[in-house]
Amino acid sequence: MTLTNGTIDGDTQQVQQNTSLLGPVLQPSRRSQALVKAASTVLRPLAEVIPDNRAGVAFTRAVVAASMMAGDSPQGVSVARVHNGGVVGEWVRPRQIRGQQVILYLHGSGYAICSTRTHRALVSRLARYSRLPAFSVEYRLAPEHVYPAAADDVAAAYEWLMRQGYDASDIVIAGDSAGGHLALDLVAENERAGRPQPRAVVLFSPLLDLTLDLAARQERTRPDPIISAAAAKRLVSLYTAEQPADLPRLRLELDESKHLPPFMIQAGGFEMLRGDAEEMARMLRVAGADCHLQIWPGQLHVFQAFARLVPEARLALRDAATFITRTPVTQRRTVPANSTHRPVVRVGIDD
Repeated sequence: MTLTNGTIDGDTQQVQQNTSLLGPVLQPSRRSQALVKAASTVLRPLAEVIPDNRAGVAFTRAVVAASMMAGDSPQGVSVARVHNGGVVGEWVRPRQIRGQQVILYLHGSGYAICSTRTHRALVSRLARYSRLPAFSVEYRLAPEHVYPAAADDVAAAYEWLMRQGYDASDIVIAGDSAGGHLALDLVAENERAGRPQPRAVVLFSPLLDLTLDLAARQERTRPDPIISAAAAKRLVSLYTAEQPADLPRLRLELDESKHLPPFMIQAGGFEMLRGDAEEMARMLRVAGADCHLQIWPGQLHVFQAFARLVPEARLALRDAATFITRTPVTQRRTVPANSTHRPVVRVGIDD
């Protein structure tokens, strides 16, 4: 991909007064500024006082569901619930479908609070813009289900899609927040086990560091409008429970490989997971993956979920859809689990 009139800050595309994949982007809109102010005024103070017990989690789930589903009902798609053995989720199908690809969507949650329902509008827009069906996974949440329940559910859904007749190279993984951690875990486990990788991966505000140390460091620059690193850590710890922080599937690492799928990562400039997004992009590039990273100034965590309210969210989702539909098949074969490759390090944002 080639960007024109783009501003490059290190290896990050600053999406401000330059271009996205689709064209020019202006300064943060007044609507997005109003959304940030509202979140800072209402959501962050609330997140600081909600207890991290079952009652507190239930209350948080209700608040988040109300804020994410307010007035944004999916249009132009059909939704069908799936309960197939250990695979639970929903198909979101646009009226017009092209090609053989499919999106496997992993919603965010802090591993504890969201669902396919809270993310249905976001997934619907991504499906419509890309004209691809999407299967949104209803993975098990903490505190009812701890590690590795969510990761196991995601792996089961990926394998289930292949049993439905999709080749791995037809599957695009997409996800946000904790879903980003789950997506990278799936890619890393595929690599270790010699399983085929997906066609591409698209992540919105991905969580990488489950200790939230990167987020705390980012918050020293600017407080997150929605939640503090400390409050987010309390949520995530409900999933990690007593597991050691350096457990391989919690502290994710990638070995150098020629078989990693291409990635697109979008993050908001005002969110605490900006540092996670940047570190994930760096890690992917060092491992040999092509990674397109966008930082959207003035935007909050998973701003793509507020497409009804802010124009930047709609543009970001269209960018993601364009990336999905333009990504060619890079590999169709299983990688031997014990294969070795010369390190491939890429710097810079695009070829």
